[in-house]
Amino acid sequence: MNRRGQVIRVGVGTLRQTQIPMLELPRYGAERLCGIRCIATQLKQDPPGESMLTVMALQRLDAYVALTLTGGGFERRGGGATGYVRGAYLAHLVPHPEANWTISPPLSLDIVAEQDFLALVEGLEEEFRREYVAQQVDRDHDQVLIVGIQTDDQSPQVFKTGIQELARLVETAGGEVLQTMSQKRPRPHPQTVVGEGKVQEITLAAQTVGANLIVFDRDLSPAQIRNLEMQIGIRIVDRTEVILDIFAQRAQSGAGKLQVELAQLEYMLPRLTGRGQAMSRLGGGIGTRGPGETKLETERRSIQRRITRLQREVNQLQAHRARLRQRRQHEEVPSIAVVGYTNAGKSTLLNALTNAEVYTADQLFATLDPTTRRLTVSDLETYKNTELLLTDTVGFIHELPPSLMDAFRATLEEVTEADALLHVVDLSHPAWQSQIRAVMQILSEMPITPGPALLAFNKIDQVDAERLAIAREEFPQAAFISANERLGLETLRQRLCQLVRYAMTN
Repeated sequence: MNRRGQVIRVGVGTLRQTQIPMLELPRYGAERLCGIRCIATQLKQDPPGESMLTVMALQRLDAYVALTLTGGGFERRGGGATGYVRGAYLAHLVPHPEANWTISPPLSLDIVAEQDFLALVEGLEEEFRREYVAQQVDRDHDQVLIVGIQTDDQSPQVFKTGIQELARLVETAGGEVLQTMSQKRPRPHPQTVVGEGKVQEITLAAQTVGANLIVFDRDLSPAQIRNLEMQIGIRIVDRTEVILDIFAQRAQSGAGKLQVELAQLEYMLPRLTGRGQAMSRLGGGIGTRGPGETKLETERRSIQRRITRLQREVNQLQAHRARLRQRRQHEEVPSIAVVGYTNAGKSTLLNALTNAEVYTADQLFATLDPTTRRLTVSDLETYKNTELLLTDTVGFIHELPPSLMDAFRATLEEVTEADALLHVVDLSHPAWQSQIRAVMQILSEMPITPGPALLAFNKIDQVDAERLAIAREEFPQAAFISANERLGLETLRQRLCQLVRYAMTN
């Protein structure tokens, strides 16, 4: 029934089976109820079950009244026994952080009939409004709910590390993580990634904490995003989209902005279908062909043209950087590319070694644009000054999105063209070993095999003796430094000289 007392829908079955689809419900926002109340009958004398109340919360019904019947009564002409109303339960939502709803004790029909539902609803909405305003104070960021799916091929530790990294990515992108939810499944659900029950749980949690964005820990297909947004009613993004958003914020140079735009368009192109009702589609049957192209086809063609132009500009950028590298090689100055997982401290190390002024921060992907600086080292073996070129590169990350790998090929070529690599590792990170493997995996996928590499374990001032001993035993040839505290930098300079000598003679 609506608020004017008109019956708008009749259903036979449980509330879950007969619930009104999300798209047909009035949407007034988090501080309002939907303007519909449900009156149901049940034979059992128990209060409404949690599944019923969950549907009430998902649909933000004004109220749910369960009439309990006796199960026996007079018989209508033509058959069909009806029961007498024994009592009623009244349930409605409450704006409370620890309880989503409240249920009355069994009430007589007279008491329910005397209930002023409009006054009840107005009072509830006023409370919801106050709670909503209190939640929104000083909230100029996206309020994010993170969802993770642990599949059979993932260990609990790998899954936990991935969720923590996603939370860092969200915070780096400017979002605020309100809650994290997870589900263990053999494999992701093909339509909604998580199961049907979990979708409802996520919807309820998002309403409760006031989230306006849900981030999944894996890449989603366009159909999965569309299905989830229809059922949950909140914007859904995946891990790749968060990384692209960070890159878009961080890109400073024209080259960086160019490559980020290319990556975003390549990601967006297959996902145009279903992005809003305005993107109508051409039909394939009789009577469905329109007078011309729909907006979807026009948009797709426009993006394809833009991608072609950007790829041409990236190719020109590659050629320009190749000429710069050739000029440096003619000067016979050996080059070292500084690589490593994002936030390992590469830019801080470059600043410490060369007195450069590269932007640094305790954030993922703080710098995107490659920076090359000259370093002069007094070689203790040859007693000569050796000049090196150090190039800071974009940070790597586990499962770097393919569109980024392609778009940043001009930057990543600095790695393949360098004479040697300095692989910086954040030893203070709990998953430092898997980060090394992730970087090595990306380097192995390069079109040209990079030169010899020196491992440098950074942030040793933030680790205990046990972890330091494990790293020394596993990587005896590595350098151990703290770029922030300037520990071990002279030893690192000498090791870089040895690395370059080895690279030039082999």
